[in-house]
Amino acid sequence: MKTVYIFFTVTYLTIFSPGSCSESHQILSITPSTAEQVNIIKNVSTHFKTALWQPAAVQYIKEKTEVHLFVPAESPVMDILQRNNITFIVLLANTEELIEMQTRNDSSDPRSSSSFYEKYHSLEDIYWWINRTSQEHPDTVKVILLGSSYEKRPIYALKLSLNSRPNKKALWIDCGIHAREWISHAFCLWFVQYSLSFYKQNQEITFILDNMDVYVLPVLNPDGYRYTWTTDRMWRKNRSVCSRTGCIGADLNRNFDANWCTEGASNDPCSEIYCGAFPESEPESQAVANFLRSHKDSIALYLTIHAYSQMILFPYSYTVQEAENHKDLLAMAQEAAHSIRRYYRNNYKYGPGAKTIYVAPGGSDDWAYNLGIKYSFTFELQDRGRYGFLLPPSHISRACNEALLAVKKIAHKVIEKTQATEGHTA
Repeated sequence: MKTVYIFFTVTYLTIFSPGSCSESHQILSITPSTAEQVNIIKNVSTHFKTALWQPAAVQYIKEKTEVHLFVPAESPVMDILQRNNITFIVLLANTEELIEMQTRNDSSDPRSSSSFYEKYHSLEDIYWWINRTSQEHPDTVKVILLGSSYEKRPIYALKLSLNSRPNKKALWIDCGIHAREWISHAFCLWFVQYSLSFYKQNQEITFILDNMDVYVLPVLNPDGYRYTWTTDRMWRKNRSVCSRTGCIGADLNRNFDANWCTEGASNDPCSEIYCGAFPESEPESQAVANFLRSHKDSIALYLTIHAYSQMILFPYSYTVQEAENHKDLLAMAQEAAHSIRRYYRNNYKYGPGAKTIYVAPGGSDDWAYNLGIKYSFTFELQDRGRYGFLLPPSHISRACNEALLAVKKIAHKVIEKTQATEGHTA
């Protein structure tokens, strides 16, 4: 692979724009108790420059369900809530400090850091890491250019192939489909490093890598991710421009052809869950879909990594109907969640997406499942809302180790299932 040259620099970081007020931005937890309160919260979320953390969009806000809302400094939102007797809790009052903590170490040369994987890294550092990893492991790591983003940034995946066994199945992992979910990107780097370091040392990862090739896409949404480092830490979508409205970005996890743009998505380009102009209208989702289509016969397990809320989800998200192999998917998710609880004393919910959180069409996991990859999962990593999208770097290790444990449990079961099926058909 040719060296990746980076032609941009990170020069500042603000929440919404340079010159933001010096007063503190805050994260509020609000639980509406009446329909009237629901409408008020929807209105303040829409008409003021807030960022809805949970749920993903205003249409999901309902009575007796917790809402996490990012409120910028000097916003009237808290006054409006108080005037309407809507109680709220300040989850985070120091978001600027947390953002500085997340980015502080990135200005130094990552080559000099012994704890590279316990920090968050900018897009240019991840490109550097991809290049370095392939150079250090030329026989086992291959860089694949899947395509380019709306703003013409490369979308790279790594292929880990630790032996030359014929007819191996494959595992796919993508990270960062939503730009602000930084722990997701961190996990992809963590997984690659762990796999290369502990092959032939850890029995579980050795079994997986002996029986599967692994594709890892660290940054599915490079334009959006870079934007979270330079301009708006709360940005979710990609950065395509809608000529009709001037609004920016589509939700890439509503842009796949799986009941596209039905209930749970929006055709409004200004919405956080805008589905795009048509299925795979966005170059990022199209690049992933094209690659998966061309490798659908070998990829046995699809994993997409998100944050936050600590969940292991599986199809379907676009309907409450159960998937054909629902019992297998449920058993795998259950074992993974139970293992996390047993080893890390942390609770993960699990189940089909639509029943576990809400209906969400156009997702990559449902699309991959319908493509024929019958073991398809979405991981929602730490935490449950204490820090949300601003999970401190000190939490990266535990969050990634929890997810790693779940990946190993599920992948092991998938290998057993596929090998049993192939042995039966033979």
